[in-house]
Amino acid sequence: MQLLSTLTCPHCARAEMLDMPQDACVVVHVCAGCGARLTPKTGDCCVFCSYGDVPCPPVQKEGDCCGRPMDARP
Repeated sequence: MQLLSTLTCPHCARAEMLDMPQDACVVVHVCAGCGARLTPKTGDCCVFCSYGDVPCPPVQKEGDCCGRPMDARP
């Protein structure tokens, strides 16, 4: 399981390598470059699944997060 993900801001393209929690979703991240408040895209459980190069640990481990299988997301 990978616990580091490079999160790329969709507003300014700043990339940050961040540690991901193993047991929680990160639903808000403030970009260190432009200050934009990032939230998950519709259907994603966290900012790592939306803007990271590696999905969050629950998705890596089980294929779902927050009780929703990946194939059931819009």
